[in-house]
Amino acid sequence: YKMSLRTVKSSLKIAKSLQTRAFSNTPSNATKVAVLGSSGGIGQPLSLLCKTSPYVDELACYDVVGTPGVAADLSHIPTKAKVTGNLPAAGTWPPRANEGLAEALDGADVVVIPAGVPRKPGMTRDDLFNTNASIVQTLVEGVATTCPNAVLAIISNPVNSTVPIAAEVLKKHGVYDKRKLCGVTTLDVIRANTFVGTHMEWDPKDVNVPVIGGHAGITILPLFSQVPNVKFTPEELEAITVRTQFGGDEVVKAKAGAGSATLSMAYAGYLFTENVIKAMQGEEITQCAFVDSDLTDAEFFASPCKFGKNGVEEVLHYGEISDYEQSWFDKMLPDLKKQIQKGKDFVN
Repeated sequence: YKMSLRTVKSSLKIAKSLQTRAFSNTPSNATKVAVLGSSGGIGQPLSLLCKTSPYVDELACYDVVGTPGVAADLSHIPTKAKVTGNLPAAGTWPPRANEGLAEALDGADVVVIPAGVPRKPGMTRDDLFNTNASIVQTLVEGVATTCPNAVLAIISNPVNSTVPIAAEVLKKHGVYDKRKLCGVTTLDVIRANTFVGTHMEWDPKDVNVPVIGGHAGITILPLFSQVPNVKFTPEELEAITVRTQFGGDEVVKAKAGAGSATLSMAYAGYLFTENVIKAMQGEEITQCAFVDSDLTDAEFFASPCKFGKNGVEEVLHYGEISDYEQSWFDKMLPDLKKQIQKGKDFVN
């Protein structure tokens, strides 16, 4: 009996030391991430990835359907993040505020919004405007009243219009801080990295293509000229640029009506979110994002940004661009400004 007790104690000691070692790199600051639209095609894999992140202590899932089930499922994954799942408050009379949304947002450090309808074949991101604009407006009103200091990462398309919508809502509530509002354009960057890696037979993890402008069609401008040692013929450069701009269409067509880019977008959203948290905890992070910017005469513009404790610490210039890239730049800017204005007009 003594022998077996000693063995148990020794096993517990080893298990404890392994556990301590496994979590020794875990950051000490408790961080809450809220995913609004967590039951959808992007929301579920995004929530799954956030649950596996050592940087997330609490994961709040919110959607209009299915959230308790998603949260219950995620809660069985053996990582430290505590998971909650909220639906909108049940209908009452007299009507009262959406307590489900408020609960999900309470104390959030980062709020990620993938909510909305996906694209179908033949639809542009702009066709999504009316439905997704209202959804984003409602959710951002919740952020403005419950967690105005959270960093807000907008995934819902069309990002070129939904980010300005979010800004206008936050301004109306008197809580707009341009450092805290970002459109997630990471998918454009990881697509460009993947396509360069394939073309050059490099590991895409070693590639970093800055992608500037916006997050739709020709407003997406990958700066391949800034990637060291990359080689393209003029035809190859045109093909890879257009493929990066319209990579979403490639997926929409391949899914043949069953949705749009959900898995790659979820991965991109997770990368972006984790980087925001790393920066909050003192790591030096630079990543592209669609933000309030003075770089051009477009009010919002995607470029590399330095992130820190309060979100975007510095919007960096995109540097020198080639004549080929300049020709795309000149074509893109009028379109981008129109799409930004459309978002502002929706709220005002």
